[in-house]
Amino acid sequence: LGREIALQFARQGWDIAVHYGRSDREAVQTVQEIQGLGVKAQAFQADLADESSTKDLFQAVSKAFPNLACLVNSASIFEYDRANSDTPLSGKSLQDHMQVNLAAPILLSQLMFEYQKNNTNKSETVPAIIQLLDQKLINLNPDYLSYTLSKAALLSSVELLAMDFAPHLRVVGLAPGISLPSGDQTIDGFSKAHQMTPLGKSSTPADIAKAAVFLA
Repeated sequence: LGREIALQFARQGWDIAVHYGRSDREAVQTVQEIQGLGVKAQAFQADLADESSTKDLFQAVSKAFPNLACLVNSASIFEYDRANSDTPLSGKSLQDHMQVNLAAPILLSQLMFEYQKNNTNKSETVPAIIQLLDQKLINLNPDYLSYTLSKAALLSSVELLAMDFAPHLRVVGLAPGISLPSGDQTIDGFSKAHQMTPLGKSSTPADIAKAAVFLA
């Protein structure tokens, strides 16, 4: 999903800073594809579970790309737990999800705000932070409990940060429908779930990427 979002922004002429955690080969391939579209791209490694690494990521990106206009927080962990199961929620699982899925996006958002507040090259378009949410927040179910709680908290942060960061930054949430197979879901199971909407289909990674560009 992050790859598709990066490519869609690049197709619209944006320069792209690509973050990755462990997928260095895939990040390099994505950067090469973006450069093939005639725009600047560079990959940056960071462990979003580590606060100092997250802060270093923003500093490195802002030096390499001095005119940041959009931050897309799409990276997240998605590990199964459920209160009424053989894999119940644990304190560590909840903390891990909260650190990567909530704390890291907010830390990066705060850094983006400070950057924009001190930016003397103001454009007519107010820069944006886009937080990737989840359709599970609208269609609640009890599985992936730690993940769901982390995304619910991120949803609450969108409105709070939007109020706090105006007029320097817009903060918006993007909650995709069912878009990719979940956990051990089969292709057949995913296909059936993907069609359980009034339209008879749900969102694709390309749909989500185009929505992100529109919001930006």
